[in-house]
Amino acid sequence: MVSTANLTIYLLEAILSHLTLSCALLLATLAAIRWYIRDSYKVDGFSQKHVFITGCDSGFGNLLARQLDRKGFQVMAACLTEKGAADLSTAASPRLKTFMLNVTDSASIRRAVEFVSKEVGERGLWGLVNNAGRSVPIGPTDWMQLEDFTKVLDVNLIGVIEVTLQFLPLLKKAHGRVVNTASILGRLSLTGGGYCLSKWGVEAFSDSLRRDMQHFGIKVSIIEPGFFKTGVTSLDLIEADQRRLWSCLPQDVKDSYGDTYLDDYVKAQEFSMGILCSPDISKVTRCMEHALTARFPRTRYGAGWDAKFFWIPLSYLPSFVSDLVINALLPLPKDKRHV
Repeated sequence: MVSTANLTIYLLEAILSHLTLSCALLLATLAAIRWYIRDSYKVDGFSQKHVFITGCDSGFGNLLARQLDRKGFQVMAACLTEKGAADLSTAASPRLKTFMLNVTDSASIRRAVEFVSKEVGERGLWGLVNNAGRSVPIGPTDWMQLEDFTKVLDVNLIGVIEVTLQFLPLLKKAHGRVVNTASILGRLSLTGGGYCLSKWGVEAFSDSLRRDMQHFGIKVSIIEPGFFKTGVTSLDLIEADQRRLWSCLPQDVKDSYGDTYLDDYVKAQEFSMGILCSPDISKVTRCMEHALTARFPRTRYGAGWDAKFFWIPLSYLPSFVSDLVINALLPLPKDKRHV
């Protein structure tokens, strides 16, 4: 028979446990409300703020340029092609200015800095969005030559670094923002080639830049999109380049993969991209806009439901789990012998 004292202790413990849980839930709710309110605060004076965006021919950069233009920002959109610049000018207000830029060309970057300096004057540059990028060559690592890696790294990483370094004096004047486009492939390497390497590099560069520049009032944000339908994920472009890589392989490498491997790889890639790629690229540009307009921008933005709820959580799990997922998405080579 339970004594009165033991019963009393049991009831007190139950009440205390209930109160502790209730307090924890209340504190978590209040913290979430506080974060939501703080996250919604915006800076003012959009019409007085200049933003320079790279890679505006299409995709994220193109949509962001038009989006910020509608908000009243002084947008300077860098394009690689004259057609991209002309099309964007037609779709935007006369306030938006386009500029030709090749991020792998130091002289082109210097010309861009001179152009922007004249536009912003002593006010400085409020926002730099490093968005220009390329994906191909992409595929198994032993299909690549060194130049296949450097083609991608020169645009996606070295270009980002050089553009940022050149624009930092103007950003310091405005205590501005740097927004760098990384990827969930900067968290989790799904394939070989320079793309994943470059995005991991963007993550590291942005982290060190953020810590160094916070002393000067510059805030740095990283955008980590999942899979979206843009030029970077164009299957025609990717598959054509993979067939080029395959055609250049020595016969012994082809034999190790098997005669049907390339076709199997392409089919698996088409199937996966068809499921994963979202057509709604505004999910990414809304994150970019928030990083430029929020009083307290976030350090990282996971863009897209696949990024938030699948790829980024997967990147924290043990390697054998992510290996199982990736191996399920792509075919295995014919020669699977282990040394």
